[in-house]
Amino acid sequence: MKIYHKFLLYQNKWIHPYTRIILGGVTYIAYLASILLIMGVVYEHGFTISEHEASQLQTLYRFVWGVFLSEVTLRLLLEYRDTKRTFKKLTWILIALLYLTLIPVIFHRPEEEGAILHFWEILNGKPYHIVLLLIFSFLNLSNGLVRVLGRRTNPSLILAGSFLIIILIGTGLLMLPRCTVSGISWVDSLFISTSAVCVTGLTSVDVASTFTTPGFVVIILLIQIGGLGVMTLTSFFAMFFMGNTSFYNQLVVRDMVSSNSLNSLLSTLLYILGFTLAIEGIGMLAIWSDIYGTMGMTFEEEVAFSAFHAISAFCNAGFSTLPGNLGNPLVMTGHNPFLIYISLLIILGGIGFPILVNFKDIVLHHLRRIWKFLHTWEWDRHRFYHLYNLNTRIVLIMTFLLLVFGTVLIAVFEWNHAFAGMSVADKWTQAFFNATCPRTAGFTSVDLASLGVQSVLVYIFLMWVGGAAQSTAGGIKVNAFAVVVLNLVAVLRGTERVEVFGRELSYDSIRRSNATVVMSISVLFVFVFILTIWEPQASVMALLFECVSALSTVGSSLNLTPTLGDNSKLLVAFLMFIGRVGLITLMLGIIKQKKHTKYQYPSGQIIIN
Repeated sequence: MKIYHKFLLYQNKWIHPYTRIILGGVTYIAYLASILLIMGVVYEHGFTISEHEASQLQTLYRFVWGVFLSEVTLRLLLEYRDTKRTFKKLTWILIALLYLTLIPVIFHRPEEEGAILHFWEILNGKPYHIVLLLIFSFLNLSNGLVRVLGRRTNPSLILAGSFLIIILIGTGLLMLPRCTVSGISWVDSLFISTSAVCVTGLTSVDVASTFTTPGFVVIILLIQIGGLGVMTLTSFFAMFFMGNTSFYNQLVVRDMVSSNSLNSLLSTLLYILGFTLAIEGIGMLAIWSDIYGTMGMTFEEEVAFSAFHAISAFCNAGFSTLPGNLGNPLVMTGHNPFLIYISLLIILGGIGFPILVNFKDIVLHHLRRIWKFLHTWEWDRHRFYHLYNLNTRIVLIMTFLLLVFGTVLIAVFEWNHAFAGMSVADKWTQAFFNATCPRTAGFTSVDLASLGVQSVLVYIFLMWVGGAAQSTAGGIKVNAFAVVVLNLVAVLRGTERVEVFGRELSYDSIRRSNATVVMSISVLFVFVFILTIWEPQASVMALLFECVSALSTVGSSLNLTPTLGDNSKLLVAFLMFIGRVGLITLMLGIIKQKKHTKYQYPSGQIIIN
């Protein structure tokens, strides 16, 4: 026993530091190998390659495979105890799958036909290797990105930086020869990539005729990443598979996804991904059920069409594979259910993940009551007063009011104008759809330039307000708008506290809401002012509409976007980026934060009115 203790002391003092250095070096090599693998896969599928280039790529893939295998083996041999404690069960399964790739290396191809030969061929096949290596690459890069949080970097800058990196990567991918029909300029590629990642939907080119199937795949991946949030995905992979994130990392991620506590952080990330995939899956089936056999597509094309539009709608992106967006004759006639399904997906994506989690809690509460009644035949009469939390109540009420307000006004103003010649059912469907899209999806079923001035103003207001916080929508958010209105009512009534539903709103909520509104109006004024100089031929109304649409990540336009110059396109793209990252978030990352002081200055009064 004494010898064993001496060995442990010797190991901790002399061996362990060198072990850390070796593993650290191997980890950085694994990061490099991950990047090289992704670049190799992109190059292989984005360009037409020769046999020599294909052979070089195979050499690269074998190198990456060797690096990953060596990194895992060294970690198990040198730090088995720490590895066993930090790795999740799924990580061990992935490691086992990686070691299975050694079977074709050690054993020759079986001569007899059967299950063993089939298993050997799967393990020796390129799809198995590439998919497995890509999973390890994403895990490595996610773990590395989350580790950056542990260096006390400003979380706001990390969030903005992660979106910027994905936008630049998307720009490069969309310029690949196989992604476009006849090429695209870097400005338009950057614009489309920014619009997809920021789930906006503004397009400077005709998407349907510009991009090929691989291009649409890149766009929908950018939309999904942008809708969920880069840090949400990377944090999930790092925590769910690796499990070795620091306390500071978890605090930062908790604030980003609005989790109640560190204990519920992983479950919150699971809920976000689970709700997203479930709602998009149900939406895809609903859309497919309406378009089945009506659009002249094959079954595979119908499924791809349904999946693309379900993801685009839930993420509030507004991209469509149809020429003319959803105003295409294929979906404008006899497809009211399709427009309603798209609207419902937009609403679900725009109310926010915290509300969806609250819905889940409410449903489980009622199911437990029913289950208890079925077992005891006694109904639980205890009333749960705060089943709907304050945030849920405000978001649902404001969303309902804005939808009703928008639907009625657009129906009234466009009944005999843009909707002329339609049936009554079509008119109300179009009114509901066009009241939903400004918050903030950007799909179009009618030419917005044909709308009356009153409808355009309603559109601008709905776009400016947007959806709910912690959702895929943009705008100043219905939460902030509701708080500003409640604060105004309190001022007019002469009350010192802002109260609603038996709750007093916090001072910080009021302060941040007022700041959001002021900053939004200020940014819009500056950008519209600049665009009036660069685009003198455009009307102020069209420029205001474009800027509000970009800042609120809506994607609607009065047919102005394709006519903009390169400088104006870059400016609008920057506005989309600001809108997706968030004005407050971006300012927190740029402006140096003042430390909290324990003293307080004497209060002073400023004459207002």
